[in-house]
Amino acid sequence: MAALRALRTEHEFKLSAVRTALDYAGQELAVTDLLASKDLYARPGELFIERYGQLINLNRAGQLGIQAVLQGLLRRIQWDKGLAVRFFPPLPSRPEAKSVMLDPRVSFGRPVLARLGVSTAVIVDRINAGEGAADLVKDYGATSEEIMDALAYERAA
Repeated sequence: MAALRALRTEHEFKLSAVRTALDYAGQELAVTDLLASKDLYARPGELFIERYGQLINLNRAGQLGIQAVLQGLLRRIQWDKGLAVRFFPPLPSRPEAKSVMLDPRVSFGRPVLARLGVSTAVIVDRINAGEGAADLVKDYGATSEEIMDALAYERAA
């Protein structure tokens, strides 16, 4: 039920779209318990399942997903017991960086600096209030790169 609720509320899926995906997965891929599968991935309006090294779009009659793009994002997720627990969003300035994270167990899932747990919004608020990056580096024990990554994340959001 939690997976269905997340699909409906966080990913804005209509129940009919979820049913279509469940039907396709069951009939064409012989997948039962799709909503409990760690191979299930979602993005707004689309469900994917990983099979044989391919991402299959369950809402588009099995079309293959853009593997390279999705795999890049999927590698930025940390899993624990089959559940996604932490996500490191790509940053415009440094796409490979993992200095900003979203984790429901830290700051209620709001974006924070991964190493320190400091809210990216707080960093931006302080910069916008006229403080310098050097002050934040000193106050939080952050690196200059972490401060710039927080700014890049918030400005891209």
